[in-house]
Amino acid sequence: MVLSGSLLLLFLLPILALFTYAPLSHLLVTSNSAGVRAALWLTFFSSGIAVLAAVVFAIPLGYLLARRSFRGRAVIESLVALPVVVPHLLVGLGLFLLVIPGAPLYRFTQAVGFPVYDTIWGVVLVMVFVSAPYTVLASELSFRAVDERVLEAARSLGAGRATAFLTVTLPLALRGIVAGLLLSWARSVSEIGGLLVLAYAVYPGGPYAGPVTTTVSVYIYNLFQLGDLADAASVSSLFLLIAFALFLLVRLGERSGWVPWRRGELVP
Repeated sequence: MVLSGSLLLLFLLPILALFTYAPLSHLLVTSNSAGVRAALWLTFFSSGIAVLAAVVFAIPLGYLLARRSFRGRAVIESLVALPVVVPHLLVGLGLFLLVIPGAPLYRFTQAVGFPVYDTIWGVVLVMVFVSAPYTVLASELSFRAVDERVLEAARSLGAGRATAFLTVTLPLALRGIVAGLLLSWARSVSEIGGLLVLAYAVYPGGPYAGPVTTTVSVYIYNLFQLGDLADAASVSSLFLLIAFALFLLVRLGERSGWVPWRRGELVP
């Protein structure tokens, strides 16, 4: 009990310190700042695109790793897990060198209209790199946990491969997949290391038409670097409130039954 309480205090005390340092009046002023709103909008918009990319690319890869045996699978599984453990400044540097002006990929992205450096696509690229592995790993575990006997029963009743996947495999694995997507989103919005290198300032272009801004993590970092601790604490507190509201919405969804798991089965 004492050990558990100590860990909870470790989680709680820094959050209390933020809210103590930033009074409510300052928090209200911060929420009305155009710069803060732009940073928050960019962060949530980019992370939404990153989660969509995880749905399109990470879930199929998780299924492939769970249901197919092939040469080199262990290597691919190791590559998928690598972004979870490498320093994210290294991620930013690697991606920067990949799309540095003059590189073949730089010329290609410019030609197709998806410039990366200091654009929203750079933000999304970094977010996908650091967050998609969580969806891949969660999807792989969820698909692997589906009992083969259930699939055999569905096929014996005349269900084809696609029908069995949509009506049996996917519903049974959905809770774990959603958990992976939530973790991917959380990792996306908290990223800073790679963004400091590849997308420190984001200029309008592509799906982003707003002002020149940064993600909220870089925005807070800049305030801290300038010694503006009060504003840094206020923006941090505002972001924590938004994140808490989203997770609370998930809990309310558990109670109402409109999420694909029962109450208590998923811990975001």
